[in-house]
Amino acid sequence: MTQGMNNSNQGPIFPNVVFLSIFALLFVFRVVGQWVVSFQPVSFLPPMEEWYSGLLPYPILLPIQIVIIVIMGKVVMDFWNGRGYFITAPKKGGVFLKWFSYIYFLSMVIRYIVTMWIHPERRWFTGTIPIWFHMVLASFLFTLSHHYLRNENSR
Repeated sequence: MTQGMNNSNQGPIFPNVVFLSIFALLFVFRVVGQWVVSFQPVSFLPPMEEWYSGLLPYPILLPIQIVIIVIMGKVVMDFWNGRGYFITAPKKGGVFLKWFSYIYFLSMVIRYIVTMWIHPERRWFTGTIPIWFHMVLASFLFTLSHHYLRNENSR
């Protein structure tokens, strides 16, 4: 059996399930951390302004993040079970996800470089939490696309 594929359609799909799980958990920790500091600053987490770019008001951002977590959770559960909606996809979907993840990740690298150029006082991690976690989301999408493009059962 080729690594990353599950021809029997049952059981976890390694190594993709491990990477998808890690990326999903990282995003959950990010959302929970931001939610915690939105109510009460705590000494072990950065302040709210470090978590938040301000592009969307937080009352709108939080429900969007929860929807993303639910979708990521469904993807991860499908991969742990080796079956489900997100196990197969049209090859064109895999190609789209791959290129979208490249563009998404690269745009965050550019965003980081521009942020460091405009705000050199933020080096390296100050005020860049949103950028790093967009990279996490792009990595999740890349991992999913990698599975779709290698999986012979994709439509």
